[in-house]
Amino acid sequence: MTTPSLNPDVVARIQQDLADNAIMLYMKGSPAAPHCGFSNVVVQILAQLGVPYGSADILSDPELRQTLKDFSDWPTFPQLYVQGELIGGCDIVREMFASGELAELLTAQNLLPAQRPD
Repeated sequence: MTTPSLNPDVVARIQQDLADNAIMLYMKGSPAAPHCGFSNVVVQILAQLGVPYGSADILSDPELRQTLKDFSDWPTFPQLYVQGELIGGCDIVREMFASGELAELLTAQNLLPAQRPD
């Protein structure tokens, strides 16, 4: 089985996205208007955590969508990256959020805003 050749321009764009954004979400739609329930769940989790992140709509760019699948070796969307590393899709992000593991990861990376005591 041969791996499809990746478009170097699109790979460079992905690498730039990951370099420019400590947290990057490739999703269907935008944070303001997610186009699928799975993307919406991840957007809501990130909103609850109060972290800034970059995003890109894979529906508006089929070449980005396919290249990301090959780049990450992850076939589905959304795809959440932290510090350039793929964390996973909706189910993984939801499980990590529920267990506190996502907050721990973001805290360890100095990406989670300090919590104010009540």
